[in-house]
Amino acid sequence: MPVTGQRGVAFILVLWVIALMSILLGSFAVIARTENLQARHLFDSTAARYLAEAGLHRAVFELRNSDPFTRWVADGRPYEFEFDGAKIELRLTDDSGKVDINVADALMLKALFQSAGIEALRAEELADAIIDWRDPDDLASVHGAEEAEYKSADLKYSPRNAPFETVSEIQQVLGMDYDTYHQIEKAITLYSGRSQPSPAYAPLEVLRAMPGMTEEQAQMLLTQRQAVPPGMPYNITMPDGTPIMAEGGGLTYSIESRATLSNGASTRLDATIRLGGQGVGGRPFVVLRWRDGEDQ
Repeated sequence: MPVTGQRGVAFILVLWVIALMSILLGSFAVIARTENLQARHLFDSTAARYLAEAGLHRAVFELRNSDPFTRWVADGRPYEFEFDGAKIELRLTDDSGKVDINVADALMLKALFQSAGIEALRAEELADAIIDWRDPDDLASVHGAEEAEYKSADLKYSPRNAPFETVSEIQQVLGMDYDTYHQIEKAITLYSGRSQPSPAYAPLEVLRAMPGMTEEQAQMLLTQRQAVPPGMPYNITMPDGTPIMAEGGGLTYSIESRATLSNGASTRLDATIRLGGQGVGGRPFVVLRWRDGEDQ
């Protein structure tokens, strides 16, 4: 082969090698950037998660404050503070204001479902099915469901015939779906032991299910209630004229804590806790329910 031909081939090979090296370097650069972004996201998520947990501990501290005029009020009102360069947003709800699905009667349960937009017959069916799930017998309520109805629906399980053990267990009740559960999740609990929720601490989802309450009245009552300073009596009444009393709160609280970093990364945790004392080894609180890592 002539020298000029050899030089031409060599030149082409050099171009191919340069092109190949450029592709490899570009690939390494993309991989390095991706790994850097993944590491940054993991770091931010972890930092935000622990900052949200710090918010929960702050909430417990404020709930145990002995001064009623500075103690945080667990009626859903928002609290915010800065910590380590991040913004912490908290909402606290006394579970005595929620509907206890282990003791609430069918009328309360039906009202809760109807206030969430469920039509009357289906609301009654769900309420009766919840009663049948938790009661000890195998006798179906008028619109309820026991083992035979679950078999007819081709379900591989039957009612527990015992109290609910977790809030999410209600999704197994015949007729319940995730959308309906999602609508009532913030309104239900296992820990109040009350047949009727306290309007002093009830979230909006529960207030609008109370007798004679409209959506507008529930919104107005919530705004009025959260405007009352800590330690001061309520001068608010229910639609039937019954005064709302702040007494009667429990020791179990649902806490939503969101931490937002300066770069905008955030995470939220939802926890249900019971304040410590006799029976829990003197610990400041025990966790009854915990869910974290949700960016909403």
